[in-house]
Amino acid sequence: MLSLRYSSSLMAGRPELSNVSQKPNGIVVCGARGPRPRFPRVWKSQKRIGTISKSQKFVECVKGLSNVKEEVYGALDSFIAWDLEFPLIAVKKALKTLEIEKEWKRIIQVIKWMFSKGQGKTMGSYYTLLNALAEDGRLEEAEELYMKIFSQYLESLPRVFFMKMITLYYNKGMHEKMFEIFADMEELGIRPDGSIVRMLGDVFQKLGMLDKYDKLKKKYPPPTWEYRYIKGKRVRIRVNRPDRSNEEACTSP
Repeated sequence: MLSLRYSSSLMAGRPELSNVSQKPNGIVVCGARGPRPRFPRVWKSQKRIGTISKSQKFVECVKGLSNVKEEVYGALDSFIAWDLEFPLIAVKKALKTLEIEKEWKRIIQVIKWMFSKGQGKTMGSYYTLLNALAEDGRLEEAEELYMKIFSQYLESLPRVFFMKMITLYYNKGMHEKMFEIFADMEELGIRPDGSIVRMLGDVFQKLGMLDKYDKLKKKYPPPTWEYRYIKGKRVRIRVNRPDRSNEEACTSP
């Protein structure tokens, strides 16, 4: 008959460790705890499966297409046909690559296709589309997009959207539109940065509105401190402004 025997360690509640064996490759394997034996792989894939490689393939796919809407949408649909979920991260990385390469038309196509899928409707995507429309010279579409976002997100619209529209109108010489955007900013309590104040001051001087120029400078004086990134850290630095006497001496004929 078979007999069961219990060791004194098990009876005391302390399990015994199995014998430690030495493998030929020098790895010590323990029965209870320890590293597992490692064996060399017979076959290793050279293809990287991840968002970086997928975004690169996405960019190559987009660049090889024409400007026909149906062809672009069909190719992009077939590219993500086997994905269980929409590859939002890979598409965002591809948009960043296209933005660096200044492929504005491709950015517009990809973002509109992404919106048609109901994906990626964020402030970052809206601003990327607005910037691409402005850089591509599509003023009417940029204004339509801005008004749509402004009416939908009235009190939560970031300042960069106002800055982009004021810069666009400043480059186009559309001064009245600039004043309208600036009036909306003041009504919503959004403080303009130094670049907007300089552009508005330049327009006021060109149009001879010196009283409004003085009011603008008094209400929004140059900042005393500014923030810069030094070795990846945000550092506050005092701005060295010239004295008023030096400014007057420089502006005097």
